[in-house]
Amino acid sequence: MGRLVTADEVAAAIAYLASSLSGSTTGTDLAVDGAMHGLRIRPQG
Repeated sequence: MGRLVTADEVAAAIAYLASSLSGSTTGTDLAVDGAMHGLRIRPQG
């Protein structure tokens, strides 16, 4: 994706985690950041 997520998208992830639908979701990191966590800043030079 490579874009910032909206507040609605973050809210949807929170609602999922708070719901019974997430009952079998265990031991995971749920990154709701549009894949920004994988970006690496390149050193200047």
